[in-house]
Amino acid sequence: MTTLRALAFLTLCATPAFAEPVSLFDGKTLEHFEGNTKLWRVEEGEIRGGSLTETVKHNDFLATKKNYPNFDLRLKLRLAGTGFVNSGVQIRSIRIPGTSEMSGYQVDYGPGWYGKLYDESRRNKVIANSTDPKAVTAAVKEGDWNEYRIRAEGPRIQTWINGVPALDYTEKDPKIAQDGHIGIQVHGGGKALIQAKDITIEELPATPNAPTWKPAAPPAGGKPNETPKPNAP
Repeated sequence: MTTLRALAFLTLCATPAFAEPVSLFDGKTLEHFEGNTKLWRVEEGEIRGGSLTETVKHNDFLATKKNYPNFDLRLKLRLAGTGFVNSGVQIRSIRIPGTSEMSGYQVDYGPGWYGKLYDESRRNKVIANSTDPKAVTAAVKEGDWNEYRIRAEGPRIQTWINGVPALDYTEKDPKIAQDGHIGIQVHGGGKALIQAKDITIEELPATPNAPTWKPAAPPAGGKPNETPKPNAP
């Protein structure tokens, strides 16, 4: 029995320690976030960003105060509006000083963009598409609440929409940072309102020697790329 107990103890010690999921939103305050309070607020137990009556002039983000390298994030989103209506969840991102922009991965949200991974204000393009676009489109409840699950661990990023696998991407560039903040976007150019609730995160063990962000600097020309995304195909 002593040998069996010793083996069980060693097995337990060798198992990675995962933190329990914690809530990032209490339904009342933006305690864990920072952003433009003229655009972002708490109403009826939800985070709301943007407006259905005024055009959102430029991209804007509500970002976590804390940096998250490896994690498993869950949240529910709902999007409405007219004109170009788009949103997304920034991960492993940083703010660009002097602008409203964030730079880093964006797990996209919006008609024609579900299941895509966009590299916001960095490579400025879609860097990965859905593993099964038809299944993802069928899973989305347009105009209603959709649950996003985003898991980032080492160079791998996986996403699910309402439980359906949406994206599985492994970063090939060894210099791309594997840490940063999480943010919710409201895209500029339309009258758009993004709503979020039920936000929880499970922090995962850190990846040894993973690349991190250096102090932010605008791209050549002194200003980040704010070109609107093209209309979805």
